Amino acid sequence: MKRYLQIVLNVPLNQAFTYLDISSDEESSGQSHVGYRADIKFGNRRTTGFIIAESSEFPADCGVEESKIRPILRLLDKEPVFTPELIALARWLSSFYLCSVGEAISAMLPGGKRETDAGSFSFTEEAPDTTARTLSEEQASAVDGILSSAAPSRLHYLYGPTGTGKTEVFLQAAERLLSQGRGVIYLVPEIGLTKQVIEAVIARFGQTAAVLHSGLTPSQRLGEWKRILHKEARVVIGARSAVFAPVPDLGMIIIDEEHDASYKSGSTPRYHARQVAMYRSAKLNIPLVMGSATPSAEAWYAMKTDRIIRHSLTRRLAGGAMPQIKAINLSALKMDGCISTELAAAIKETLSQKRQTILFLNRRGFTHFFRCNTCGFEMKCKNCSVALTYHKNEKRLRCHYCGWSTVPPQECPECGSLDVGYSGFGTEFIEQEVRAKFPAARITRVDTDNVTHKGELQEKLDAFRRGEYDIMLGTQMVAKGLNFPNLQLVGVILADTGLHLPDFRAAERTFALITQVAGRAGRFFPDGRVLVQTYAPDRKPIVCAVQGEIAQFYEDELKEREMLDFPPFSRLVRLVFRAPTERQAEEGALGAAEILRSSLKKIALSGSAHAKTAEETEILGPAECPIAKIAMNWRYQILLRGNNLGIMQSVTADLLYNYKHSSDVYIECDVDPVSLL
Repeated sequence: MKRYLQIVLNVPLNQAFTYLDISSDEESSGQSHVGYRADIKFGNRRTTGFIIAESSEFPADCGVEESKIRPILRLLDKEPVFTPELIALARWLSSFYLCSVGEAISAMLPGGKRETDAGSFSFTEEAPDTTARTLSEEQASAVDGILSSAAPSRLHYLYGPTGTGKTEVFLQAAERLLSQGRGVIYLVPEIGLTKQVIEAVIARFGQTAAVLHSGLTPSQRLGEWKRILHKEARVVIGARSAVFAPVPDLGMIIIDEEHDASYKSGSTPRYHARQVAMYRSAKLNIPLVMGSATPSAEAWYAMKTDRIIRHSLTRRLAGGAMPQIKAINLSALKMDGCISTELAAAIKETLSQKRQTILFLNRRGFTHFFRCNTCGFEMKCKNCSVALTYHKNEKRLRCHYCGWSTVPPQECPECGSLDVGYSGFGTEFIEQEVRAKFPAARITRVDTDNVTHKGELQEKLDAFRRGEYDIMLGTQMVAKGLNFPNLQLVGVILADTGLHLPDFRAAERTFALITQVAGRAGRFFPDGRVLVQTYAPDRKPIVCAVQGEIAQFYEDELKEREMLDFPPFSRLVRLVFRAPTERQAEEGALGAAEILRSSLKKIALSGSAHAKTAEETEILGPAECPIAKIAMNWRYQILLRGNNLGIMQSVTADLLYNYKHSSDVYIECDVDPVSLL
């Protein structure tokens, strides 16, 4: 008897293709092949397909004659590698993130892709203990609250500074569920998958732990995947793609350092692990537990409005004072480089005591932002209240959200001073200055430019821990190594670089960076000092972070977001148009904007229940992307903003599948983007 297989591919075609099963005789004895991968011929090329359905009847909606149906070449698996739950999840992922079902399944299954697409602000907790510790009253109450079936919501947040024992709460809640025969997924940012964390979790859970991360080869990942399917591994620890782990009888999902940007995928499908975890936990009716010392603004708002249950940990279990944190006002100093006299003196003193220094550089800073050197005023967009970026070739300040631009003023609009200009500097410039000022110091730099081969980051961090270097310069990549016993000084070279990014999340990220650095400093070195260099010592994110006013920061940030109608008070869909020439990218974006306007207008005039929300949905742009050119491609963007995500997804899907544009233009779609660069 013939058997027809519905196969999807890792291509942006949102349809299944019909193939004939070659093993549908006695050898398969009626065994279903749904969940298997197959080697197939698609057009003239061989590729891998994913079998998502099968039938003995020829599909009526096939679109081609039965005689033209090709057989598969062979099955690639001896057993299913994805479950019916994952197929249903792939269909949801496809409709939510506007990708094909095949692209969604491909993102779930083990592959060799790196996880670190997004800029990361994560600083992992201290390595967990290898044996369970007695819980404090706060911790025990949190574990009970998370596992209580009487909880009004299945969403929980464990909030507290570093050192309050969030990791122990996660692990003991996991142990309780394991004893009931349930499985657990434990997500940590990719940067947080240090050797110590993995070793401690394996020591704690033994062979029942499986690790999924980018350091494994595709075959090692597939081996772990099969252990999970066979119930040999019941606790899965991994970076964002581990949220798809096919854990039978899943009982809980944990997201450590929930605020971290690396939970959002930077390639299709552009899913956020937090959103996927929320969907899985709702479908399976299981708790989702998130935790961080600096929650995302969205999570803070959800706690404030009781959509997420908050469990607070206030006591630092190991004692230890918060370090001495001081902001250095660069506006008041005459600088001959990027290291102030005070920071230079502190580095010198640290070197004389044979102690170590880490200097943080905020890599994603833009070189040119307009500022007044007298009063610190910065130019912002009149429509979007985000920083304007100076374009040298045009001699104009431009907004990368709505496209508004203006001629740079000759004097400060705030105080009338003529001492205005453009600020910013890059990482290599800073390294040269540090080497020139401290010629006898042993210096290493750790960032994406000079950490090229696998294991190099760990090697450099280990060498620093052994005392082979005196000063380490690095971006957020070095944050996971902050538990260095001989470390005394942490300097943030320019804390407000991130504030000048044309991104509405700039304040939140700046605040998280300083708060997390300071929290780590106090945890691991009692005589620690943190010096924060800034041109804007009175800007809210910096003041609140330096003074530890966490609740105040979120309150102010949410007020501003509400006033400007940015998330969590609205939803966004971002479309990026990439092309070899600027004109092609701009024309592609302009044509798409017209189609989107017309689609929204149609819904607004339809008299349907969605008419009003369609009318209120805004189209921002087209505008040049903040980083206008990447890898020889020009980039323009459109932002859809509104309260009804369904309408925005619907008009965007219509555009993606029906818009006829130049074949040189590639459209990227990002639902709920975390970065707008």
